[in-house]
Amino acid sequence: MKQIAILGSTGSIGVSTLEIVAAHPDKFRVIALSGAKNLDLLARQIRQFRPKLAAVADPADIPRLKELLSGVEVELAGGSEGLCAAATAPGVQMVVAAIVGAAGLVPTAAAIRAGVDVALANKETLVTAGHLFMELVERHKVKLYPVDSEHSAIFQSIEGHRSQDITKIILTASGGPFRETPLEKLQSVTIQDALNHPNWSMGRKITIDSATMMNKGLEVIEARWLFDAPAEKISVNIHPQSIIHSMVEYIDGCVIAQLGTPDMKAPIAYALSYPERVSTGVKPLDLTELSGLTFYKPDLERFPCLGLAYRALGEGESMPAVMNAANEVAVEAFLDGRISYLQIAALIEKTMDAHQAHRLGSIEEVLEADRWGRATARDICSTLKSGRCL
Repeated sequence: MKQIAILGSTGSIGVSTLEIVAAHPDKFRVIALSGAKNLDLLARQIRQFRPKLAAVADPADIPRLKELLSGVEVELAGGSEGLCAAATAPGVQMVVAAIVGAAGLVPTAAAIRAGVDVALANKETLVTAGHLFMELVERHKVKLYPVDSEHSAIFQSIEGHRSQDITKIILTASGGPFRETPLEKLQSVTIQDALNHPNWSMGRKITIDSATMMNKGLEVIEARWLFDAPAEKISVNIHPQSIIHSMVEYIDGCVIAQLGTPDMKAPIAYALSYPERVSTGVKPLDLTELSGLTFYKPDLERFPCLGLAYRALGEGESMPAVMNAANEVAVEAFLDGRISYLQIAALIEKTMDAHQAHRLGSIEEVLEADRWGRATARDICSTLKSGRCL
């Protein structure tokens, strides 16, 4: 039985992870959980899975959570220290790192330093501090398993093959809700339009990232670190059906792909159970029901955020951390109705233009670059008005 901690248990990845745990009580046991603001859901999860420890992002929420857990024996903690305590709780063998945003960096690093394997669903960990985390993984001899469906597909497609035989990693993207929207209509995109993803059910922030294709840009940067591949070997294809989750091309001309029904429980389960596989309840893929699989290159005029991510990867050093911070600020501003959809990319680009990339030697320096990026993006955001950059 594998003992796990789930950081971000109330998010979409965390909820799906707990569904897998519930389906296989003989294989997985929850030792620790952490959540953000959805205290009611976190309390229900604690009552069902009975972890030894539960943490909340804000220590001020502990009294309310304690009220919701009357009669339940569980240690409660809060803040960054609480998240780290959950990640390193005694007996934990694997941490599912599913906290959205830069808040996941410190507890994920704590888990690695404690010698705990990580199922990584937090994109920002490798986007902002890839070189530092891969050094930690090597130093502490832990395993890092990708949870993103695209990186899981690549992970499965390279099994049993030599890295020097790989010529290209091909990430697939659904293209989101605006892949065919006339460019002139993007100016009038509403929040609900952007949240209406055609294939996947995800959290609000990730869904907006999918609409702008920043999520794919973040995945390109992640792939660079996970698979030790330079940017020129990582490409993106829009694949509207989301059946092929990613592919790997080899020197002999062969391309190996992983296919499956779009459902995050499949890559989550593979990370949890590797090298075994467990049932997930995901509907098996029936190829005879498919009308066809199509692929095409993304248009960077339609998806400028993807180009900004490649730019950040090319400049390296602190630039990916600043880009990621600016994106979080921009998405939040869009969801709050303070900027238009097209201004998301404009805000990120202006923040990157204002930054001079520099070497990051520690997690603390990464967090400082993140803070600079957020502060600068918020300042720039105040100059955006009526859909135009002033």
